[in-house]
Amino acid sequence: MNLEKMFDKYADLVIKCALKIKAGDILVIRSPIEASLLTENLVKKAYEEGAKKVQVDYSDENITKLKYTYESEETLSQVPEFLIEKENYFINKKAKYLSITGGNPELFKGIDSSKIKAANVANGIAFKDFSEKLMSNYTSWCVIGAATKAWAAKVFPDLDEDEAKLKLWEEIFYTVRLFDDDPVESMNKHIENLDKYAEFLNKNNFRYLHYKSKKGTDLIVELPKGYIFVGSEEKNSFGEDFVANVPSEEVFSLPHKYGVNGIVYNTKPLNHSGVIVDKFYLKFKDGKVIDFDAEVGLDELKNILSCAKDSDRLGEVALVPYDSPISRRNILFLNTLYDENASCHFALGKAYPTCLKGGENIDEKDYDKYGINDSIVHVDFMVGDESTQITGQRWDGTIVKIFENGNFAI
Repeated sequence: MNLEKMFDKYADLVIKCALKIKAGDILVIRSPIEASLLTENLVKKAYEEGAKKVQVDYSDENITKLKYTYESEETLSQVPEFLIEKENYFINKKAKYLSITGGNPELFKGIDSSKIKAANVANGIAFKDFSEKLMSNYTSWCVIGAATKAWAAKVFPDLDEDEAKLKLWEEIFYTVRLFDDDPVESMNKHIENLDKYAEFLNKNNFRYLHYKSKKGTDLIVELPKGYIFVGSEEKNSFGEDFVANVPSEEVFSLPHKYGVNGIVYNTKPLNHSGVIVDKFYLKFKDGKVIDFDAEVGLDELKNILSCAKDSDRLGEVALVPYDSPISRRNILFLNTLYDENASCHFALGKAYPTCLKGGENIDEKDYDKYGINDSIVHVDFMVGDESTQITGQRWDGTIVKIFENGNFAI
């Protein structure tokens, strides 16, 4: 496998197909320093497509861990004003955003969980306006993956360092169909297929979805009136199409803030802020988590549920077939971008307002009356497996089978 050629194809797919960079665009890239070769390809491709400016912000997770090890909780709770001004500057310039994920899944293992919580809360508050614009699709944004040694070592512990990283690159390329003759055409066909599922879910005007599985999940998820299920391609506020996740196998919407009842069990580990949470359940009443437990990472789960207002309510419902290309690889990536595209999932915290008709124009103070959950956090967790059954009830009482044995039945 020629990595240089594959990076070029990957950059082509992301810049041309996902973000659709054109003349005059500004692009902001956030990348781990270890992914600098891929980032250079992305920057070059963006300029070739006409971008007038590309801003690259590199991060080094070794330095990040030192920061959390030695800085006090008080210091970590302080967000410099210039960082907030920088984000506001670029988004007000209608910049497009590309985030590259690939960190060590257990980066913060052994770090005081109160420090992680304090930093997450502080950043959530500081960048709330920025996050609100991004999640409302004011501008185009995209998240992709890049193999790093630390991440690869967790996914393929039986391989040596270099073999593991190369293997992880191969799997990343597979998930985005880079080995196809024409990856861009393959992605476009895939988008069309997801749109068909979204269209079906929207036309049926469901009152609620009912989830069941062999693990014990028995959850009713009410949908707000006017909900919209979205495929992988979305529109920004300027009418431009973009793909937010590469890869993407989901169709997603928002649940009603006060309409979730029952119990749900996770099916894949959740990697949150470098801490693994696994073998957990959440019990809901009227949309709120009223009971929970976890065999792994209980303290971090507590932090997620208590770190901010309404972080203990659901903000996203996403349907992903168990037989998705990523799931068929039978690899636990320990990275939400990939694991959420191998499994049906929910998200705690903030909902995407664009998943409600006219939602992008609803004032934040009115979210509650429409059933839109608003929070400074958004944390995905995986709940689907081969036993997942989902039915939908229309407002006329008709029951429709949506998922059977983990896959779409429509």
